[in-house]
Amino acid sequence: MNSSRTARIGTILAGLAVLGTLTACTGPASSIATSAAPVAEAAESRTVELPRLSADAALAAATAALESCRASGVGFVTVSVVDRFGQVQAVVRGDGAAEHTLAASAEKAYTAAAFGANTSELTERLPEGGGATLRDLDGTLFLAGGVPVKVGSATIAGIGVGGAPDGMVDEGCAAAGAAVLAEDAAS
Repeated sequence: MNSSRTARIGTILAGLAVLGTLTACTGPASSIATSAAPVAEAAESRTVELPRLSADAALAAATAALESCRASGVGFVTVSVVDRFGQVQAVVRGDGAAEHTLAASAEKAYTAAAFGANTSELTERLPEGGGATLRDLDGTLFLAGGVPVKVGSATIAGIGVGGAPDGMVDEGCAAAGAAVLAEDAAS
């Protein structure tokens, strides 16, 4: 038996021993679960549920964006779909897409999701001059190519495309991915 497996078995046995001790000290295990119920209810009343794209929807949007780029003759891009917090949900890398397009597409997607606007619009809003600006925020990229995905007025995701010779081409492809989601919602 390898040492990793032995360690896992030891951890499981230790956990069972603790559970046995708790049961012996407090009564049946069901009383532990019962006493935790009010805590769970209180925690539930202080939480929110946030909408998120399904894996299938994220992949469909990424695929549609790549297909749009291919139709425009720029299939050498990468498309990333991220949730509201920038966690990648889907990535589709076109044939011949350069390494830097992976990070660029994810950062554009996150920037659009975080600010709830197309990244081309955001670049126009940035102040010029010295000192720190929004451009300095870690994980963001203020270049055209990212679009938000919204449910009502709430931004739930972002789609970013990186690699086309023009950021507005990237953004048009990302918009095609978002349009597929809108079509699915309408039907």
